[in-house]
Amino acid sequence: MKQTLFFSLLLLAPIFSITTLAESPAAAPKAPAKPAPTKPAPTTPAPAPTKPLVPALPNSPLSGPDSSGSQDIVKILRKAKSFNTLIRLLKTTQIINQVNAQLVTSKNGGLTILAPDDGAFSELKAGYFNSLGDRQQKALIQFHVLPAYVSSSNFDSLSNPVLTLASDSPTGYQINVTAYGTSVNISTGVVNATLTGIVYTDKTLSIYHVDKVLIPLDFSKPKAIAPAPAVAKAPKADKDNSSAEDDDQAQSAKDSSGAATFFRTHGTTFMSVGVALLAAAAATIFC
Repeated sequence: MKQTLFFSLLLLAPIFSITTLAESPAAAPKAPAKPAPTKPAPTTPAPAPTKPLVPALPNSPLSGPDSSGSQDIVKILRKAKSFNTLIRLLKTTQIINQVNAQLVTSKNGGLTILAPDDGAFSELKAGYFNSLGDRQQKALIQFHVLPAYVSSSNFDSLSNPVLTLASDSPTGYQINVTAYGTSVNISTGVVNATLTGIVYTDKTLSIYHVDKVLIPLDFSKPKAIAPAPAVAKAPKADKDNSSAEDDDQAQSAKDSSGAATFFRTHGTTFMSVGVALLAAAAATIFC
């Protein structure tokens, strides 16, 4: 009986094990490991575009050299209109030749022209330009040219005083530039002017409209007075000769004084003797 029960349990054990395994829940599969979130690389903000300090004029010529590849300043000013006086003065003073030559030979540095219009020249005193000498006329036109290219957004980077094409020394024919907001002011010490717009600009040449003719402070500086020539002194006479001349002059004065005294003392006596002789002679004749 016990053996029968034992064998029955042995036979039922596999069935019980299978049933137990079937009823036990299966282990949930492990979720794949999530990768750690990567932080996005910091992005450098793009620099804000530089804002021009000088606005473009509505009738400005297109930027860049013309179809021939050259920068014709006179042609540019004619297209912009209202610069006929400046064109004429550039030609009569022959500064246009100097400007064109320097523009060709200084492609890296370039040029900047501050161009007064016809209205600005009409505000000058009548005949002012013709009252200047040839040298001052040329200096006045050169004073409106900076020997370097300045873009419309770089006026605030200039260091005062600013040299001009007329600067013949480190301290002559200079201007002061003040840039703030959208305004650029030019001061010469005589005139305060403002840049009102861009006439033309490319990578080596920029032309800006200025509302006044720039008069250099050097024109009002007093000219240095030449020292008066030294008066030549008379050579000193030798001491011996001077003493001898003094003795001669003293002796001459003494003789003259003595003669005068003699005539004053004896003049009456001589006159009396002369009258007596004349009287005696007359008596002899009449007798």
